[in-house]
Amino acid sequence: MRPQPMLAVNDVEASSRWYQRLFGCTSGHGGTHYERLIFNGNLVLQLHGIDVEDHHGLIADKTQPLGNGPLIWFEVDDFDALVERAHEMGVEILLDKHCNPPDRNGGPNHWEIWMKDPEGYKVVAVSPDGTADGEWKP
Repeated sequence: MRPQPMLAVNDVEASSRWYQRLFGCTSGHGGTHYERLIFNGNLVLQLHGIDVEDHHGLIADKTQPLGNGPLIWFEVDDFDALVERAHEMGVEILLDKHCNPPDRNGGPNHWEIWMKDPEGYKVVAVSPDGTADGEWKP
């Protein structure tokens, strides 16, 4: 199984550029209505215009705030480089680099940074499990 999350967004192209720059993804579709973001040949995220009905109808209710509820998680091998890019890009950071768990006792023993994307979705980037300063290893 491979998850293929899709986010409803107001500006597909701006969101695509943000994810491409921050995570090093590439466009697998492009355009103003729909985007497929690819990393290492794999689909990692889909973006869909909130006003676009296509063959399936609208995928979100515009009267509700975007980003309320879901958290989009990405495990990255270049965690410190991603944190640096996030700061350079002026990304809204909710929780800067920190270890989970904070007491470093147990799993997942990885680094995290919590951010908001341009549409208001919470985005979390993490290092692989067992790569922080704690004793626990997978």
